[in-house]
Amino acid sequence: MVRTAFFTNVGASVVALSLLIYVGLDELQLHGLHGQIQDVRQQIERDEAASNLAVAQYQKFQENEARIKEVDAFVKSKLGVAELITNFSRTLPVNVALDSLDLRDNFLTIRGTVRGAPDKATGYASNYVDVLRTAPEFESLFLDVSLTNLSRVQSTGRLAIEIVIKLATKEGK
Repeated sequence: MVRTAFFTNVGASVVALSLLIYVGLDELQLHGLHGQIQDVRQQIERDEAASNLAVAQYQKFQENEARIKEVDAFVKSKLGVAELITNFSRTLPVNVALDSLDLRDNFLTIRGTVRGAPDKATGYASNYVDVLRTAPEFESLFLDVSLTNLSRVQSTGRLAIEIVIKLATKEGK
């Protein structure tokens, strides 16, 4: 006959052994997680420098993009000088020569010389101003065209002219 104490001891031993196995497996799993955490930390430390470099490059890219957008907006807001000169060459009468173009803010000042007798030179200058006012090339570019100076150059006998043009902005007139 087996005594009750034997079954009690066997039962308690099985429970203790089961708890020991359960705790041991949990400790083993916890040890595995600590190893994974350490591996991930090492990977983060290894990749941190490259990540910081990428972040710095992205910030630099954003700064350069902002500058490019600013320059692009500035260029688009200004009148195209090459287009303007090309259009002047198409409309320029034979007796009128352009000496200088001064583009500032929303105004363009043209200084030039007109060949011809005094009475005809004045007419050529006035006709050129009318051409600038009505030419289709300048219709959307110029708000106002004014002949501001007519003066005879004593040394050459030619007529010096100055024309001031108020420019339309690209955002609107």
